[in-house]
Amino acid sequence: MKSRVSIPRLALTLLLITALAAGALSAVNAITQERIAAIEQEKILEAISQVLPDGEDAQEVALSGNTGLVQAVYASASGYAVQVAPSGFKDTITLMVGVSPEGAVLAISVVSHSETAGLGAVCAADTTAGQRFRDSFVGLTGSVAVSKDGGEADTLTGATITSRAVAEGVSAALAWVAENG
Repeated sequence: MKSRVSIPRLALTLLLITALAAGALSAVNAITQERIAAIEQEKILEAISQVLPDGEDAQEVALSGNTGLVQAVYASASGYAVQVAPSGFKDTITLMVGVSPEGAVLAISVVSHSETAGLGAVCAADTTAGQRFRDSFVGLTGSVAVSKDGGEADTLTGATITSRAVAEGVSAALAWVAENG
């Protein structure tokens, strides 16, 4: 004799298992949500300190209207730290761009990214190539482009999309300071 299991019983069992899994994920999310937010805030504060000499004194500026790629702005006596989020090869690249009161790039810091390891991820790497890439933006003003597009900033080998995204983010930061700073 064959054992027959009814479809409603199977459906109920599957529903129970998925409800328990969803409940467990929800509980883990509730437990870790504050810690994740605190870590993200620490990354932002560290990035501000990396792009502004007096970053610890920076105060957040209230944004209004459509800000495009600009997500947040922090002002201090030495300039502005502008958080931008251009689209990279895989996902959004979150950058902090230090801009002087005169409108020149002081420094850039990559807060988060999902770029390809060894290619686009070099933009954030603590390597000679990564630092050289980020430093190629220092001192630039106005609309920024990578060397492959006729600009002054370096292009990462094998990561043109990432390089262009960083240039786009830096341009957005400079434009915001020019219009609002």
